[in-house]
Amino acid sequence: MLSQSAKLASLLFLCLTGVFLIGLQWKPWGWLMLLVGSLFLLLTKRQFAKYVLLAYISVAILGATPINTDISWGHAVFMGLTLLTALLVPYAVSRHVWKDKVLQFKFHHGRNWYKKEVAYIFITAALAYLLLPFYLRDTGSYLNWTVEPGTGNIIRFFIGTNALGIWDELFFISILLGIFRQFMPFTLANLSQATLFTSFLYELGFRGWGPLPIFIFALTQGYIFKKTESLLYIITIHLTLDLVLFLALLDAHHPGWVPIFVT
Repeated sequence: MLSQSAKLASLLFLCLTGVFLIGLQWKPWGWLMLLVGSLFLLLTKRQFAKYVLLAYISVAILGATPINTDISWGHAVFMGLTLLTALLVPYAVSRHVWKDKVLQFKFHHGRNWYKKEVAYIFITAALAYLLLPFYLRDTGSYLNWTVEPGTGNIIRFFIGTNALGIWDELFFISILLGIFRQFMPFTLANLSQATLFTSFLYELGFRGWGPLPIFIFALTQGYIFKKTESLLYIITIHLTLDLVLFLALLDAHHPGWVPIFVT
């Protein structure tokens, strides 16, 4: 019973670490949550403790990373390297130190996508088309991104947007959800990854009422991955949404550039 309670406490404090340290940038409280949660791991079983400790380490790396939408080369390289470190450290330790296959990047499930899966991609695009332009303007969140004229700037902005979308799925779904679902019911595991997913995107610039649809999206992505075991599919969904986001941000910053939105 003590071990089970400690397990739940460590997971709760990991989520609180994400909210305070990454999302709200309340650094002292965030680091305190991380410390307390790490101490609870001492009361849990070894297999659980060592894997969730990897999650704590990755979240700590994100907490020390300046997460924003600056697309200057210096910041892009630094942020890219730290995000890559947060992603690869748990994977490398699991595969090459502990020699197991708990963490895997399952890109394809060995079958063609069903018609309803293809249809869901188009539904995602339609919902994003209607929701994102309105959300960005209604909350003013588009101001958290800088969209400068010039082909080079636009290309770099497009690459950065899509690279972050791919990283989101690799880290939050493949790594964090991959760890959590090994040791707890899927619903709890999915709620935990969605909380951390939402905290990251909140700090990235999705403010106002944006965290609610993001949380729902993160939960849905986790559920779809459980059903398909295909990173390729959920990344395709995410990049479809990110394409609409990219166009909506261009339109919000430079009205008339992309005159295709009705909201």
